Amino acid sequence: MTPAANATAVAPRAGDERRRVRVHGIVQGVGFRPFVFRLATRLELAGTVLNDGAGVAIDVQGAPAALDSFVARLRADAPPLACVDAIDVETAPLEARAREFTVVESEATATATAIGPDTATCDACLDEMFSPADRRHRYPFINCTDCGPRYTITRGLPYDRALTSLAPFALCPDCRREYEAPGNRRFHAEATACPVCGPKLRLVVGPDAPGGGSAASEDPIAGAVRLLRAGAILAIKGLGGFHLACDARNPVALARLRERKHRDEQPLAIMALNTPSLEPCVEVSSAERRLLESRDRPIVLLQRQSGAEHALPGIADGLARLGVMLPYTPIHFLLYHEALGRPAGTAWLAQKHPLLLVMTSANLHGDPLVIDDVDALAKLAGIADAWLVHDRAIVTRCDDSVIRVRGERAQFVRRARGAAPKPIRLATAAASVLALGGHYKVTACLTRGDEAFVSPHVGDMDAPETRHALDATVTHLLRLVDAQPALVAHDLHPDFHATRLAARLAEEWGVPTVAVQHHHAHVASVLAEHRVEEPALGLALDGVGFGADGGVWGGELLRVDGAHFDRLGHLRELPLPGGDRAAREPWRMAAAALHALGRGAEIRTRFAAQPAAPTVAAMLEQHRAVVPTSSAGRWFDAAAGLLGLKPVMSFEGQAAMLFEGLAAVARDSTPAVARHELRDDGVLDLLPLLASIDGASDPISAAARFHIGLALALADWVEQASKRTGLARVACAGGCFLNDVLSRRLRGELARRGIDMLEAEALPPNDGGLSLGQCWVAQRTARN
Repeated sequence: MTPAANATAVAPRAGDERRRVRVHGIVQGVGFRPFVFRLATRLELAGTVLNDGAGVAIDVQGAPAALDSFVARLRADAPPLACVDAIDVETAPLEARAREFTVVESEATATATAIGPDTATCDACLDEMFSPADRRHRYPFINCTDCGPRYTITRGLPYDRALTSLAPFALCPDCRREYEAPGNRRFHAEATACPVCGPKLRLVVGPDAPGGGSAASEDPIAGAVRLLRAGAILAIKGLGGFHLACDARNPVALARLRERKHRDEQPLAIMALNTPSLEPCVEVSSAERRLLESRDRPIVLLQRQSGAEHALPGIADGLARLGVMLPYTPIHFLLYHEALGRPAGTAWLAQKHPLLLVMTSANLHGDPLVIDDVDALAKLAGIADAWLVHDRAIVTRCDDSVIRVRGERAQFVRRARGAAPKPIRLATAAASVLALGGHYKVTACLTRGDEAFVSPHVGDMDAPETRHALDATVTHLLRLVDAQPALVAHDLHPDFHATRLAARLAEEWGVPTVAVQHHHAHVASVLAEHRVEEPALGLALDGVGFGADGGVWGGELLRVDGAHFDRLGHLRELPLPGGDRAAREPWRMAAAALHALGRGAEIRTRFAAQPAAPTVAAMLEQHRAVVPTSSAGRWFDAAAGLLGLKPVMSFEGQAAMLFEGLAAVARDSTPAVARHELRDDGVLDLLPLLASIDGASDPISAAARFHIGLALALADWVEQASKRTGLARVACAGGCFLNDVLSRRLRGELARRGIDMLEAEALPPNDGGLSLGQCWVAQRTARN
């Protein structure tokens, strides 16, 4: 594109001034240059605008009042997807000759800006897509400067088409005219495409697909809807990976999906056309509705309606909440459009529709999300009956974000599409650090100045493919952020893949590594996002973390002062009969609790249905293969095991989630009774609480009593530490704080004691937030 293609002549006048303006933030790939062009021409200003590695650079001259208005409106009237962090302005000598205002080619310089996240299809594009007269009618890749893919198609910055996966698709004359027309919504929209020049959709049908049919003989969307109605499982290529989809109301299709994916009882997310279509199944608050309908379109965990399990059996049985999302890609909208018989216009988008689709991440158990067509056809052959694919490459994986709402506050359960890689602003600028998380729910974090860029959720590091995915994620993050780390941070555990990767990268770059204790990082993550620099208490409750003494920690009360922490106390340790196996079989933790209560003789008869019961009883009696742990997660397992909720779990945290589900339906009038012991050495003993619910005839009441009793115990524990240290602020982190019943009750108890409770919001409280905390600790280590 030449500058003259979008030039507007502006003659110089007496009294004119010239200014150089630099705009920092998420200002590339969001229509910022066309916005600047239109604003400048309306104000009769001359100059240039371009993208470079630092953001958007503007050279502008004209009347002083117009220049003042121009600078003010850069922030106030910015495009909807832009995030303006700072605007720098300096005066410059006036150029006397007549000039024009033009958009010029980007400069490839050192990067100090950021790319925006992927966003849902905007209303203007939906209007076009469902207008029969429009040239993009029913086009599955419609987008503009206000919507569509960004992060997942970008190979590097500055954000130009040549550095995206749209590079192979040369613009046709019509798209070129839109791209170069300042008044057009696609002016410099790098992902611009149409049916003539853009990506194409195709349907691949397996030989045994329910409903059969030939993909070559029908429209891909029509074929996909036909197959879904016949009970087929579809692999659908989205923005950051594939989904596996089926009709959520078809029990046969659902059972086949669970069987093929080896996901017997894990909760599944569903997609509905709109929020009114969800009314029979879940409760939707105004805050939750805003999230569901936002440009980010995350999965939102919604409270079930009474009887929802009968309406949608097998989706998330026994759990208090159901994961729900709304359509966010053109393909999603087209599926619903087809199901409704292809109505004209967009009024149908607000109508209730009974079609609910399971939308779960397309991956084999433990493997990363599938993003490549060839891999999808090969790896998902034993799961999917058909594949809805296209030829626009996904550059980097990005799973769906998962969020829950508490009052008006949102908290991430998984941070990915729609949020990553938006930077998290830190309290101060410091040396660049790369942090690699732990072993589970891994994310990477790279800091630059006072910004922290946290990658999308990568996953657990058990499988080689996921470890390779972390390596690729780090490479992509380094390329986009363009910061050279001065430190590499990792978990204290010596055998994690992330620890080995940190050592390799640090050696390659000639920089030090910093090992950060797991629970220190948990608390630090919360302090980082809330920009707390002063010492604070930290309450970390999770499943497992490598302790500073080499033990298995997980229920910790800390005093955190930057790079240093003191362990003020911990939950009473319980033995882990069988090691890691005890974390998957709550009956073992219940047996450990009985042994600690002096009732080990009951284990063989109490758990007679478990063949290993005699062995576990002997292990506990002889103190053999029973590593002690202070893990809060294992206390939840012990409580659930005593009530017989889930002797053997199908997925991580299942027993605790079911336990929370029972507590959530109990009346708030359940009496609060303190049943715990606070020891002088800082140990919190919860055995009296377990004893109080053992043998309960009403599991709902027992679950409520446990949660309330635990909140009281934790509040007393924190209050004791607050009085000893003089600190009245506690940062709460760890996977147990995803338990809404516990968190709400603890917040109220601490408030009554005058203690400020900080929780994770910008990142999950679980291990998905560790990398930010590791960066924060490493930066402060470097200062010492």
